[in-house]
Amino acid sequence: MKLNDPISAVLRQKGSRRVIAVKPSQSVFEAIELMARESVGAVLVLSENKLVGILSERDYARKVILKGHSSKDTPVHEIMTSPVVFVGRAHTVDECMSVMTEHHFRHLPVLDEDEVVGMVSIGDLVKWIISGQAATIEQLESYISGGYPG
Repeated sequence: MKLNDPISAVLRQKGSRRVIAVKPSQSVFEAIELMARESVGAVLVLSENKLVGILSERDYARKVILKGHSSKDTPVHEIMTSPVVFVGRAHTVDECMSVMTEHHFRHLPVLDEDEVVGMVSIGDLVKWIISGQAATIEQLESYISGGYPG
């Protein structure tokens, strides 16, 4: 589990290939309800199976709550982030972290051609890196104690 591993490996480890999404016409309330039910911080916005936006808790806080709007009366398309920055399956963990850092967001959709194949969070990437470091430490400890084959 290294920084130069493809993001497709992180998606495989996550397991679930289900994409959590809403339609642009749905209310922000419905989207926030879905986020709470699924325990996620962002949902993709799909129109006819095409990625048209992303809606995060941050969008909700800044564009609905702070402006005094009603989440039940506001459609997702009014506050979603669009166009969406995304990566392909071959992008590396390091490249994805750079994109997320540069753009100051925590969720990154992964596309294959025009099809959404998943989404990674900064937490997913941190977990990947920590797992890799734990494996390296275990190998080094084994080597130091003489248990390393070689």
